[in-house]
Amino acid sequence: MQKALNDQVLMEAESSQAYLAMAVWADVQPGLEGITKFFYQQSDEERGHMLKLVQFINERGGKADIPALPKPMKNFKTVKNMFDQFLKHELKVSSSINSLVSLSLSEKDYATHNFLQWYVNEQMEEESVARTLNDKLELIGDDKSGLYLFDRDILNYRSKS
Repeated sequence: MQKALNDQVLMEAESSQAYLAMAVWADVQPGLEGITKFFYQQSDEERGHMLKLVQFINERGGKADIPALPKPMKNFKTVKNMFDQFLKHELKVSSSINSLVSLSLSEKDYATHNFLQWYVNEQMEEESVARTLNDKLELIGDDKSGLYLFDRDILNYRSKS
């Protein structure tokens, strides 16, 4: 269980780095201040998820491992392409959390199972936000005024965790 939880530490750290790279990309594009802020906040949130896991592992008598991180994707063709990557990444995280939940049940580790329920709920919210934002970008298409409004309103869709 400890190894699987440490693997999740890596995934959360990778998420933080991926969203930081997205924020940096958006930050140098003209007029994407809302998207930039959204991804800086997402990066911070994922770091918080990682720290929560680290503390849980240590509190349960294990030893958290702080992994080296691979470089994240840092160039995107379009805003839509970046948000497609955002959704794909959240789906990958959800799959990993679901595997952890299954493992905790098979090992009868009910404390970890209980702890992971927060992540299950969080991932439901994260997927919903990512899908909603992708749907909105799909509706916008290549409309620059639509992208302007999307950028202006994006922080209304940020998850609350």
